[in-house]
Amino acid sequence: MLNMVPFFFFLLMFLVGNNRISVAEKAGFVGRNGTQFVLNGERVYLNGFNAYWMMTTAADTASKGRATVTTALRQASAVGMNVARIWGFNEGDYLPLQISPGSYSEDVFKGLDFVVYEAGRYKIKLIISLVNNFEDCGGRKKYVEWAGLDEPDEFYKNSVVKQFYKNHVKTVLTRKNTITGRVYKEDPTIFSWELINEPRCNDSTGSIILQSWVKEMASYVKSIDSNHLLEIGLEGFYGDSKPDRTVYNPGGAVLTGTDFISNNQVPEIDFATIHIYPDSWLPLQSSRTGEQDEFVDKWIGAHIQDCDKIIKKPLVITEFGKSSKFPGFSLEERNKFFKRVYDVIYESAITGGSCTGGVFWQLTTNRTGLLGDGYEVFMQQGPNTTARVIAEQSIKLRNLLKYPPLVTHSAA
Repeated sequence: MLNMVPFFFFLLMFLVGNNRISVAEKAGFVGRNGTQFVLNGERVYLNGFNAYWMMTTAADTASKGRATVTTALRQASAVGMNVARIWGFNEGDYLPLQISPGSYSEDVFKGLDFVVYEAGRYKIKLIISLVNNFEDCGGRKKYVEWAGLDEPDEFYKNSVVKQFYKNHVKTVLTRKNTITGRVYKEDPTIFSWELINEPRCNDSTGSIILQSWVKEMASYVKSIDSNHLLEIGLEGFYGDSKPDRTVYNPGGAVLTGTDFISNNQVPEIDFATIHIYPDSWLPLQSSRTGEQDEFVDKWIGAHIQDCDKIIKKPLVITEFGKSSKFPGFSLEERNKFFKRVYDVIYESAITGGSCTGGVFWQLTTNRTGLLGDGYEVFMQQGPNTTARVIAEQSIKLRNLLKYPPLVTHSAA
């Protein structure tokens, strides 16, 4: 087997020098200029990972959870990753952050403090999501239950529930980190806030309800924190505003109440997001590799086009992955999928397009082990590992700062 130690040593030296990706190099808040992220006058490109588990793991001091978080951040930094997407919520049964409306566990909040602090040490920015659409970790159903209601979609409509959510937003954004002494809304380690992970609304008027909710909550977040970027947490499904684009949805269906175009046109929303799970989104009988590849190319391509020409904001692929639980999985197939996504991102970035980064689902370590969904990525070294594919993308994006895009798309 090829000895990979020299490769990773070279890569580490390459990335930790003065030429690291700018978002992870300089103090200050990342901003937006048209379809591009900028920091201190330089463009910012993202290569990162999801690790929803970091806050609760860091809070579990009895199991040395903080060491696990440090290991993950160190491994991510070693292959050039510069952004992580994490949960800034937990209303569930295990180590809840918010125990009841307005009542918080200080120990769990200190876990989040540690994650923010440690990410800063490793020059990794954070996308922090503020609530879950699903029941995992509590989610919007828990908010509805707190208000004595049954229908989950009341999360978007009921004034009491919406105030519960606003109170949580304010509590997190104005939290003073017990390690750094810095208020979250004033901490440049945070890249952006996310309103909700993968919003869904099953109401017959779901698109109207969600659009109204996004407008209200985006305005509220910005009234508290004007320093940080803001995104919604969308998967990218098209809706009523552009019916002709729904052909790009998995199966051509509109099921979620979200609308990629109109939701992201809300002025307070700074960038758009999409997720990609061809294994689970496409019917099993048609999930052959060629058809999945075609879907991935069209899915990303359509959203890049819309962000370039209609929305005129940056696009980040904030979740993508390949699960070992689906037929045909292999490390080689996952690496091919990652490379396909990375190549599309790079081709957009090198021509000045709107797609400027990707965040895979999900990073884990030997201490966290298998997380149950089959998407776990371990930073194992070797010539044919996913870690090497990730590292190569980091270098390619880094080089774009030395050699500017060949074409600059107009953001006018």
